[in-house]
Order: sequence, then C-alpha cells, then structure tokens
Amino acid sequence: MSRLLHLSDLHFGRSEPALEAPLLAAISRIRPDLVVVSGDFTQRARVAQFRQARAFLERVEAPLLCVPGNHDTPLDNVLLRFLRPFGRYRRWIDRDLEPTYRDAALSVVGVNTVNPFAWQQGRFRRRALERVCTAFEDAGDRLRVAVLHHPLEHGPEVEKRPMRGAARALRGLSDCGADVVLSGHLHRAGTAPFRAAPGLLFVQAGTGLSTRRRGETNTFNMLDLSGERLRVTEWAAEWDRAGGVAFAPGRSNSFCRDRGAWIRSGPGAGLFDAGAGGAAPVSRGASPGVFPAR
Repeated sequence: MSRLLHLSDLHFGRSEPALEAPLLAAISRIRPDLVVVSGDFTQRARVAQFRQARAFLERVEAPLLCVPGNHDTPLDNVLLRFLRPFGRYRRWIDRDLEPTYRDAALSVVGVNTVNPFAWQQGRFRRRALERVCTAFEDAGDRLRVAVLHHPLEHGPEVEKRPMRGAARALRGLSDCGADVVLSGHLHRAGTAPFRAAPGLLFVQAGTGLSTRRRGETNTFNMLDLSGERLRVTEWAAEWDRAGGVAFAPGRSNSFCRDRGAWIRSGPGAGLFDAGAGGAAPVSRGASPGVFPAR
C-alpha cells in the first residue's frame, strides 16, 4: 500500500498556532510516503510569514512536494508581484515551482497555476499541460497525480472566478492518462470523479491551519492506494471542552477503477459527490466534479 497526505492553505500570518503541533503529530502518526502541499503557505507573502512556513515544513517527517498558491505572491507590493512574484517562495519554500516525485507506486507532478497579473483567478498554461503529459508518458502502472492550487471546477455557490484554461486542462489531463487531481484554494474539502472525465478523481483539500475556515473545520486528506483501489480519508481538527485539539480521521470514501472510470466501492456504488457530507449520489443534472456548499 502507498500513502499520500494532501495538505493545503496553511496561510501563515492568519493561521491557528494551536493546530501546528497536532497537525505535525498526525503526519508523524500516519507516516505517509509523500506529503503534498497545494499552495497558500502564507497570507500575504511576507518574509516573516514565509519563515514561519519554512519552520513548519522542516518539522514534517516525510518527503515533501509543494506548489505555490496565489497568496504566496505579494498582493500589496505590485512592483514586486510583477517583477519577482515567486522570489520569496523560491527562497523559503522551494526553488522549483513545479516539482515532481516518483516511486514504485506514484508519479506526482506539480503545476504552478498562479497568475501574478490576475492575483486570485489562476491560470493553467498550455506548456504546463504538455509538461505534465510528458511526465506521465513513462509512468507505467503508477498512479498519476497532478497537484495544483486552483481547482479545475467551481460549484455554483463559489463566487471566485474559475481558473483560465481549466476546461482545456481537464480534457488534456484525461487524454494523457492522469488519475487524480489534488487542489486547494477554496477552503472546502470534497472528493468526486469529474463527470466530464470519470477517469479523473477530483480531491479538494480544506485549509490545514487557517482561521478562514468558511464554515468548515481545519482538515487534510489522506490517500491510500492499493492496486486499483483508492481510499480518501478526511482528517479533521477536533477540539475538546478543555481547549485541547487533535486531528482525527473522519469521513472516508473508497473507489476502484472499472473500465477507466473511478467507481465508488461498497454499498451504493457509483459516481458520487462527497462534498455535502457522506456518500450521496450525484444527480444527473449536476455539473462534473462540483461540490455543493455545506
């Protein structure tokens, strides 16, 4: 079995310090083969915030693959955002904006979807799609995972504009054999196959540490891969009456591959949307991969 931990939207500068030690303890307990962080390490891309993020990452007891989020480029320093948008990220997080990872079971490719000229929206560039597909060409039987900050689809309740190039990227990733897309940005967790591309599983992470929870608790995802089966478990922060907090496993959704599509395994098998809590079937009128508001 291979185990991948998906974390996103830490937002140092507007984070909950009491969650840091419990989150690190949970990662140590899980012992993943890889920890993926899909962007937004900081709130305003300030040096002090990047220092905090770096200190946290150095305490993670697992290999790391990181991609930037829009909050990791300066918002209030326009000159710096246009001239050296990723300078601080490269110094404190990773010089490589689109890293890759490969072992016997996983082929993971990071994609930088940040667009410094449209700070929030994001963009999936054509050359990034070509690079991902090239990386997957010789992946063999490995699970092919793409990691990006901005999701490829938004639900109708999301006010943010969708990423430029998302529809083209979804088609391209499906055509070149990608299996899973990990993303963040919305601070909402959910897992579902894309309806337009049922061979692609959309795994959306909530926020790991931010106080901007948007009605949800702080969470991360754990992906367990065994052959053609994949289980996605959401770990959530749970507070006790004394003010203590720990991350614990919560809802879990299992999938298997059947004729190129991800199918929910177990009772009520079929394509479904887990964004509303539990394994509710997706209505035929729903948009692909959309998570309803909770």
